[in-house]
Amino acid sequence: MRFEFATATRIIFGPGTVSEVPSISAGMGKRACIVTGRSVERAQFLIEQLQKQNIECTTFAMPNEPTTTLAKEGAEAARKVQSEFVISIGGGSVLDTGKAIAAMLTNKGKLEEYLEVVGHGKPLINNAAPHITIPTTAGTGAEVTRNSVLGVPEHKVKVSIRSPLLLPTLAVVDSILTHSMTPFVTAFTGLDALTQLIEAFVSKKSNPLTNSICREGITTAGRSLQRAYENGSDANARENMSLASLFGGLALANAGLGAVHGFAGPLGGMISSPHGAICARLLPFVMETNVRALLGRESGSAVLSRYDEVAQLLTGQTTARASDGVKWVQDLCATLKVPSLTEFGLAEREFPAVIVKAQKSSSMKGNPIKLTDDELLAILRDACSQTE
Repeated sequence: MRFEFATATRIIFGPGTVSEVPSISAGMGKRACIVTGRSVERAQFLIEQLQKQNIECTTFAMPNEPTTTLAKEGAEAARKVQSEFVISIGGGSVLDTGKAIAAMLTNKGKLEEYLEVVGHGKPLINNAAPHITIPTTAGTGAEVTRNSVLGVPEHKVKVSIRSPLLLPTLAVVDSILTHSMTPFVTAFTGLDALTQLIEAFVSKKSNPLTNSICREGITTAGRSLQRAYENGSDANARENMSLASLFGGLALANAGLGAVHGFAGPLGGMISSPHGAICARLLPFVMETNVRALLGRESGSAVLSRYDEVAQLLTGQTTARASDGVKWVQDLCATLKVPSLTEFGLAEREFPAVIVKAQKSSSMKGNPIKLTDDELLAILRDACSQTE
């Protein structure tokens, strides 16, 4: 047995821990680039505390989903003021853009050269600039991952820069920052976290350490997501979902993902939909297809018992089987009002292009069994069928 595990240099978890960031930042330099979501005002409380530490703050606001264009603009803005470190505070889009900015502050060349799939996949040579990640949603786990997912407009696809040198210096997970999420955002980010935990658990690249993290994360998300959706002020549910998201990030960074995220990259560049909504809609259909394919072609696979275990963790029933897990996820998606991908603009004529791109994605390589084009086509058709 051989495996590796890498994550952020330091992780601080707990309600109120964002207050520790200014004093820690003082040791990283005197000029910070603060990457935020659309509203810089939401980070104003932190900026004011950083300024009390005599840290000059340059802000870069993310108006929408992360793209190579935005990442290059952010890196240029940070270079102009000679930023010494980066602080990203926001959702997964913000954190991923912050990682790209931190990398391009210390590595030469064009950002596109470092992209997977549509670029050269050139490895980063130098450590990214010091980077503090502060999630304000509970879904992507991007605060502890080694990749930066960016949309590439000219190719209509989302792909990654991937390197251990992207791992943040410090991740601060303060669940209080997630309390303002709407039910809509809570649902899709939370289902993204659950998807990542399940995909990492059944991945070809899973290992004993990631498996343990996934078991805890799946159980935690299973008992907390609907509560957080129905009552955004439920502090315990919010904290649990922040933990599940963190665990998902830890797991995927070391075990990879699967077909849901194999689809999500191409779809994210083709339709206007939150990443988590795409994952949520695909998850039960991918689970069902994987189990059917394993039973048909690899009936002795140990992954089948993993899918049974997923069902047991979600339902709390020791006799549950994989089909029960699929049903549980389907029911949760219905309760959380996950729409069909057709409602986000995906048309049947686009299916062949989606499948070609998905088969090339890095996430698809972690799927527990290689799915055929026909199986992928059936998943897309199910995901585009009208919801009840």
